[in-house]
Amino acid sequence: MAALRRERTGHALALAIGDLAGLLTLEQVTATLSQLADRVLERAVAAAIAERCPGAPVRGFAVIALGKLGSGELNYSSDVDLLFLFDPATLPRREREDSGQAAVRIGQRVVELLQKRTEDGYAFRVDLRLRPSPEVTPIALPVDAAISHYESSALPWERSAFIRARHAAGDAALGRYFLDAIHPFVWRRSLDFGAVGEIQAVTGQIRDHYSAGQKFGPGFDLKRGRGGIREVEFYTQALQLIHGGREPQLRAPATMDALAALGAAGRIGADEAAALSDAYRLLRTIEHRVQMVDDKQTHQLPPTPEGLDNVAQLHGLADGAALLDLLRPHVESVADHYGALAPQSQTRLPGSAALEERLAGLHFPDPPAAAARIEGWRSGKARALRTAAARDPFEAMLPGLVEAFGQSSDPMAALNRFDNLVERLPSGVNFFRLLEARPAVVDYLANILSHAPTLADQLGRRSELLDGLIDASAFAPPPDVATLADDFARRERRGEDYQMLLDRVRARVNGVRFALGAQIVLARSDPLDAARGYARVAEAAIDVLARAAIAEFERQHGKVPGSELLILGLGRLGGGELTHASDLDLIYLFSGTHEAQSDGSKPLRATDYFNRLAPRVSAALSVPTAAGPLYDVDLRLRPSGRDGLLAVSLPSFADYQASHAWTFEHMALTRARPVFGSPEARAALGATVAEILQSERDPGKVAADARTMRREIARHKPAKGPFDIKLGEGGLVDLEFLVQSLQLIHRTGLDPRMDVALTALAEAGLVLPDLVEDYRLLTRMLVTFRLVSPQSAEPPPPSRALVAQACGLADWDALLEAHDEARQRVSQSWAAFAAQAEE
Repeated sequence: MAALRRERTGHALALAIGDLAGLLTLEQVTATLSQLADRVLERAVAAAIAERCPGAPVRGFAVIALGKLGSGELNYSSDVDLLFLFDPATLPRREREDSGQAAVRIGQRVVELLQKRTEDGYAFRVDLRLRPSPEVTPIALPVDAAISHYESSALPWERSAFIRARHAAGDAALGRYFLDAIHPFVWRRSLDFGAVGEIQAVTGQIRDHYSAGQKFGPGFDLKRGRGGIREVEFYTQALQLIHGGREPQLRAPATMDALAALGAAGRIGADEAAALSDAYRLLRTIEHRVQMVDDKQTHQLPPTPEGLDNVAQLHGLADGAALLDLLRPHVESVADHYGALAPQSQTRLPGSAALEERLAGLHFPDPPAAAARIEGWRSGKARALRTAAARDPFEAMLPGLVEAFGQSSDPMAALNRFDNLVERLPSGVNFFRLLEARPAVVDYLANILSHAPTLADQLGRRSELLDGLIDASAFAPPPDVATLADDFARRERRGEDYQMLLDRVRARVNGVRFALGAQIVLARSDPLDAARGYARVAEAAIDVLARAAIAEFERQHGKVPGSELLILGLGRLGGGELTHASDLDLIYLFSGTHEAQSDGSKPLRATDYFNRLAPRVSAALSVPTAAGPLYDVDLRLRPSGRDGLLAVSLPSFADYQASHAWTFEHMALTRARPVFGSPEARAALGATVAEILQSERDPGKVAADARTMRREIARHKPAKGPFDIKLGEGGLVDLEFLVQSLQLIHRTGLDPRMDVALTALAEAGLVLPDLVEDYRLLTRMLVTFRLVSPQSAEPPPPSRALVAQACGLADWDALLEAHDEARQRVSQSWAAFAAQAEE
């Protein structure tokens, strides 16, 4: 005990001298004090266990640091906020001693070693009140009981407390086990704007309890006063809780590090981050000056002129008045920023006849029906609106929501789709808080519900998809495939199993796909750019999920030496332009010889190995999980179609294509592109495809086969109407058949991207140059229709202007004219080619 106290006192003196001399920064002082506390704790835990069980290892007892020790920001006179945990199975204890009693006695001895006052003073004061229900629980808790508390019955303030939690001493593995287990409690994947209200409620309680120190001036509470240290910390933690579940870079435990991260991520302005950091640094520094005087755990400026002058002079100022002048602008700035954190509440919507009148003024075409919908929500029939916790934010956001719906192109459609969404919500609290906190998102929601039933249906299944739209980056094109794959693969917590990975990847992929759809509906993106973005997202998903499925498969079956799985993308995926609803046309292949055998505990021959692996990859891409569906996978273009193996060797694939494939299979290869495999294997597969496509063919046979196949498609899959952009006469299928046939016959324009291939064919004089722009127009229409009118019907009148704008035309009539001209050119071009085949 004497050694610990002397070490602490010596450090405090040295740090104080360095601090006052201007040689040490605040961060250096607080970090050094925190490191000292960690060392003292480690020695105290080891001593407490050794005194009771000599020679026993330090295991089964862990110390979790919270508060300023957890974040490495300890004050001169801070107490240390600790949580003692133990594992009954591994805790050293005496014979016939209960593990709970042993843990409490170890904890009591640790506290005594740190804070008992002796002739040498004390080492650190200990505060154990941040444990669950401290008034009734023992000071050391079984680790699984603590986890159960945080998973099921923790209070809101405990989430913010655990932003700064870390293992500080004792059994490190036990500490990590606990922190990993409560990770989802602290860092929720969905945005949680309720954190603002919860934290501000705590602030109100603190202000009431410490009312004497709220007013700025002598006696001001630097920590708990309005505009003080605690408000900087709470402001930072509220934004971390809102966004940190999705953005791991925001999870910094130290306040100034977290402010810098929030600024770098654009969650607050750079000036705001700098102002709050400057204020925090000054307030904490003056707090240190106050505590230096008598080593008291105080946060208040001295109330007397003499005491205030003394603190000011420690800081190099003339007197107390100069100190107050220095502090005042920073305190006011913090108070202003913190006060602006919560959204301003709007006037509640009226009921009954006054509600109908209000709705009529907002341009709802059927105010009585709209009022009935709203009163139905208020009645609590929907599960998501049966609690006060949900109804309060619902009523708060409702005026802005109804106003946004009224300003949308189709208020009743938006209202009715919102009704469907509310009916399907398991819980509406966070969703309604988001809409209350972000008025711009309400406008996005109104437009999405007015125009895009496809996106509205997705929101009904996963309301948290809307979270992604609060960030301007949601309206940027997705990055390259490698960057997307890195993001999709990034784990959120240790111990993630295969099923958790599937859920996580689905959530992230569908979030990006939803944002791409929203870009089109909100006129933030050209549908062609969105189509390319959809394709990059799909390719990144294939990369991550195929690797995960392979790793899971290898646990039992090992690897096949000299072989690997390859995936060939065809159709719209191969061409690099998907719609929101596109399935994935894939062919599974493998390199090496089919005679090889895997090296796992359950070895398989290569053909069996890859034919068992391929369905696992397909399932990873397609099977719905708790996070929802992902993609439909179509394997019908593999060698021999439904009758063929799911995966064949690369030599077998080359032989089949050279000797047995039908013309339509070679046509499909014109849009083929390797999407998974090592660079060397992809290059080999690409070379095989190129060699097949460069083979000389009978032009008449190609044309005749293409014509026959097109007729079969028309017979089995007729167009759904005049706006079936894909299957209708003069649509994209006609154009694709024309391009693919010409590519095979002339071996020109052999690029899987349709617009690139068309451009090359036009330059060779094989197609009309106008077909390039016709393809782009029809693709824009297809991509947009998949969102606005997924059944290929004529869009509702309110949505027609949106479709025209997305396609680059002034209005619906102009789009119809351009559409008809494009379809006519395509139809005539295909008919002319097909006629040559008949001749």
